[in-house]
Amino acid sequence: MRWAQAAHDVALHIVQDPVQRAANLRHDETWFVGVDALPNDPDGSINGAPLEGCWRDHVVAPDTWHRAQLSVVYPGYPRQDLDETEAAHRFRSLRHAAHVDGLLPEGPLRRRYLREWHGFILGLPLNDADAAPLVVWPASHLFMGPALSCAVAGRDPETVDLTDAYQAARRQVFETIDPVPIVVKPGQAILLHRHLLHGVAAFAPDQSAPIEGRMIAYFRPLMAGGAQAWLSHD
Repeated sequence: MRWAQAAHDVALHIVQDPVQRAANLRHDETWFVGVDALPNDPDGSINGAPLEGCWRDHVVAPDTWHRAQLSVVYPGYPRQDLDETEAAHRFRSLRHAAHVDGLLPEGPLRRRYLREWHGFILGLPLNDADAAPLVVWPASHLFMGPALSCAVAGRDPETVDLTDAYQAARRQVFETIDPVPIVVKPGQAILLHRHLLHGVAAFAPDQSAPIEGRMIAYFRPLMAGGAQAWLSHD
């Protein structure tokens, strides 16, 4: 709670900064993506508030923490950007832009490669809001992880085009598992397995959030073992 309150105070200034807004607003200004936007210290603390919680009992915390993402969602999300295709916008609206972190689209064909090997995803809500919650597909990591590992098949993971295996596994998850919204308050934490399929729900008209929007900070520390460790099933 102390960390969330301190981060919230800093976040209010960040989202009003013209330079930050120009760099981070997406989807017709309904989402502040905020990657690496939160200026926490290398030990994870911010303005003297330490990064603590019972989530530490379940992960291997890094020696040095990266700057957290500051994800802020506003009423109307997700509106369509001018350069966004109809298919991409429909997927974001209907499937909550479901994805596994670290598989980045590259080139004109947007083929996906493993470029970031996060050990886990830690979400820390900064204000009290039920709007546009994080959405997860429970146990989807048991589909996604093995499918991606099988696609690599002993090769260098960074050289393998994982698009087809990723999309096939994701379709299987959609056919098998119902998505679940995760509504949290400051003082709570969300801890996700690195292979878990997740996204963000639309900001529905009947949902509420403070005037500054729904704010969550996300940490995604990289694994010491690199891409091969990321592919393991533990």
